[in-house]
Amino acid sequence: MNVQPDTQMDKAAFLAWVEGREGRYELAGGRVLMMPGGTMGHGLVVGNLFELLRTRLDRKRWIVVTEVGVDVGPRTIRYPDVVVDHPGAKRRDLTAKAPVLGAEVLSPSTTTIDLGDKASEYLRLPSLAAYLVLAQDEAKAWVYIRGSEQFPAPEVIAGEGATIRVPALEIEFPLAEIYAGIEFD
Repeated sequence: MNVQPDTQMDKAAFLAWVEGREGRYELAGGRVLMMPGGTMGHGLVVGNLFELLRTRLDRKRWIVVTEVGVDVGPRTIRYPDVVVDHPGAKRRDLTAKAPVLGAEVLSPSTTTIDLGDKASEYLRLPSLAAYLVLAQDEAKAWVYIRGSEQFPAPEVIAGEGATIRVPALEIEFPLAEIYAGIEFD
């Protein structure tokens, strides 16, 4: 991950700046971060998860999107790989309204942030019921599911026979579906 040197912005300026810009960026604590490009494995995991959620969730109750921002704090906007939100967003909105699920696929350069800073930021969102962090080099997920009031530590789920359950979305799916068509070394 690259920091754009000396580039500080508030959220409104960042959203205006990033709209239509080439490359991937996030705003973290007012600093603009350039995000790395993804590998084929990353793209396949994101695509499989997106397709799985779109085909299994009721589209009258949920929307599934990629490349949309999530406002996670006073000076921070993140871009999860996949977001499940409530319907009602306008076509030109740049951020999710009340995300219920956020998912990130790990890259070597983002592992610490996805399981650290981003996890703590996403888990503070009152609307969020689940945060998934998925490996791209093995069938493995760190699954945060909101309890009655807060999020416990993530449950680590591994192996293609393992299943992820997200009660708030009334959905469950095996890791084998997320990793379908992916050959591991």
